[in-house]
Amino acid sequence: MLTRIIIYCFLYPLSLLPLWILYGIARLMKVVLYYIVRYRRKVVRTNLRNSFPEKSEKELLLIEKQYFQHLCNIFIEGVKLLTISKKQLLKRYHCINKDVVNQYFDKKQSVILLSGHYNNWEWMVLSLDMQFHHHGIGVGKANSNKVFELLINKARTRYGTEVVFADTVRQVFENNKANNIPSAYMMLCDQSPANVQKSFITTFLHQPSAMIYGGEYFAKKYHYPVFYYSVNQYKRGYYEIELQLICEDASTEPYGKIINEYVAHLEKNINEYPQYWLWSHRRWKHKII
Repeated sequence: MLTRIIIYCFLYPLSLLPLWILYGIARLMKVVLYYIVRYRRKVVRTNLRNSFPEKSEKELLLIEKQYFQHLCNIFIEGVKLLTISKKQLLKRYHCINKDVVNQYFDKKQSVILLSGHYNNWEWMVLSLDMQFHHHGIGVGKANSNKVFELLINKARTRYGTEVVFADTVRQVFENNKANNIPSAYMMLCDQSPANVQKSFITTFLHQPSAMIYGGEYFAKKYHYPVFYYSVNQYKRGYYEIELQLICEDASTEPYGKIINEYVAHLEKNINEYPQYWLWSHRRWKHKII
């Protein structure tokens, strides 16, 4: 009941405000979150220090403060997701080279789209089915709050994108293959995997890291092409998606090559603008031996 009250009585009315007002609220949120609540400051600081051993404390502190403002902006944009119109969404969030994916739709072939929690990923979920000719499917991690999950997915899927989780993703791949439904599967592979034993171990941001292997696994199983997509913020609240082909047929690639190329692309994005990655996530909570 509390979750419904928060969403319908607070977040939905808030999302109706124009974004310029919401960004003003985000600036106030940053002050509260960073200076008063001190939300996960220790986690952020540790992650930054381990990821950028070459940077000075002054440089790391600047990134840290920029990150917390970005985090508040992303929260506000997540609230706006609840009511943003199609027109406004596609004006603010669009792919600049979508034809490199759409050509596979013409061949009735599905694709895998890999990225990370960099810049705004929620608007990608919301707009995925509109960005490309393919049926858009966001492959996500289930939320422990099932009421919140139900309500937020209702908002995420209102423009056609389908959201699936680990318990149904295999069946969705099988059904779409059997019924010849060309689909674009969006996967964020940079979160901490639930099962380290089933993950791929590599080096990410100077640290031994367990990476979610599902994107490579399904691409190999079904011979799908794999793309990395960058989400570039060129102005506050305005994003461009840029696609880069990793491989044409994943089944021909050696084990781990797709994940390692994905990591290289993501690291490039993070090194360029480090404040836009999700530093408050406990990414390295599992010890890699």
